[in-house]
Amino acid sequence: MNNKHNFALAEQYDPKPLPETNMPVTGEASHWHAFLTLGFGKTTRGTVLKTCDHKGPLYVQKPFYPEGRDTAHVYLLHPPGGLVSGDRLTITVNLAENTHVLITTPGAGRVYRARKDKTLQHQITQLNVAENSLMEWLPQETILYPNAHTRLENCIDLADSAKFIGWEITCFGLPANKENFGEGHAEQGFQIRQNGRLKVRERLVIDDSSRTVFAAKAGLAGNPINGLMIAGPFDLTHASHSASHDELIDSLRKHCAQHNSVSGVSLVGEYIFVRSLHHDSEQVKQLFIQCWREIRPALINKESNEPRIWST
Repeated sequence: MNNKHNFALAEQYDPKPLPETNMPVTGEASHWHAFLTLGFGKTTRGTVLKTCDHKGPLYVQKPFYPEGRDTAHVYLLHPPGGLVSGDRLTITVNLAENTHVLITTPGAGRVYRARKDKTLQHQITQLNVAENSLMEWLPQETILYPNAHTRLENCIDLADSAKFIGWEITCFGLPANKENFGEGHAEQGFQIRQNGRLKVRERLVIDDSSRTVFAAKAGLAGNPINGLMIAGPFDLTHASHSASHDELIDSLRKHCAQHNSVSGVSLVGEYIFVRSLHHDSEQVKQLFIQCWREIRPALINKESNEPRIWST
């Protein structure tokens, strides 16, 4: 991707938070602020959900343990199904030392058409991962309805030896109904810090001045689905590790080459990036699952175990 089309990766450390835009955050619409804060810890029973505090319709079921007690699978539930004008959802997940949590969702997230005043539809996801812990953030796709007006922020803070695997799959408009994003506005941010130092910053802004990104070859190239997967940090300090990572990247690139999409893999610093553009969000998800099956054992020496909800 090209920075002039609003995709940005910070290769130097930058202590500043995600930049704000001029998108309005107030208007005539009513406001609904909801939050969910989860705390996971390690006990003699493995990784357990120790605290769960919420306001509004965000909540989780009891964790599942299809891989044994050391790895908790958690389904994030939002019964209204999406954001309307004035909504602000804040999701915070805190992993204590030596824990492993995989979070997914039972269905697609949605950001509905904004009201006439275009009051912001805002979701913030903050993931804090302590020493020797792993966070897997693997939600289903997010559908941005025509004329939505949204800001979606993903902020991951890793301790020195913590690991992260995550993705976001975004559908602009309703392609099955032949409806594009229209006059919608969207700002997406994805940043990773390790020990307080910025390692990754991705940012996409769609507004009246940047709609050419939808058609641009260096942008979305006419595809309504934009997928990004990030995993790491990988240990690149030893030559043997670097060789195995090269083999992993070659294998991931083969998956991308065999996939009917515009997809690619890159190693940026200590993180592997998989990007995919397509007209079908399910196809992007299947590609990411294929990649996840290979990335997971390479990063944490544990085979993949797909959440059961993905099969329903």
